[in-house]
Amino acid sequence: MSTVTKPNHIGRKISRIRELKDMKQEALAQALGTNQQAISIMENSETIEEEKLMEVAKALGVSVEAIKNFSEEGVFNYFNTFNDTNNTGAFNFGTNHCTFHPLDKLMESVDENKKLYERLLQAEKDKIEYLEKLLKAK
Repeated sequence: MSTVTKPNHIGRKISRIRELKDMKQEALAQALGTNQQAISIMENSETIEEEKLMEVAKALGVSVEAIKNFSEEGVFNYFNTFNDTNNTGAFNFGTNHCTFHPLDKLMESVDENKKLYERLLQAEKDKIEYLEKLLKAK
């Protein structure tokens, strides 16, 4: 049995995108307000109405063009660029050059958390003081 797909088999493209997103047919069916059998039929269809295709694209979180232009080779080429050693990969990060020291940022967040805690503690003390004043007034 061959797994080679026809170039414009939209249903199979939807199926592969759904699988790559680790989504079951039931989940896609629920997002579209239908049942799993309808998704199975749709994925076996070579063509799909444009309006339905837009709904499916939205449910999958991709564009209609992404579905229409999907190819297995493109997916493999995309992921293979992550291993390029000449820094021309998918995101072209090159080497890591931080413009800040990560520990400095961590300590800043610790200081911010400490200040927030102190403000929260002071607010609680003020609340207790106010409640005690109310009790003494009675």
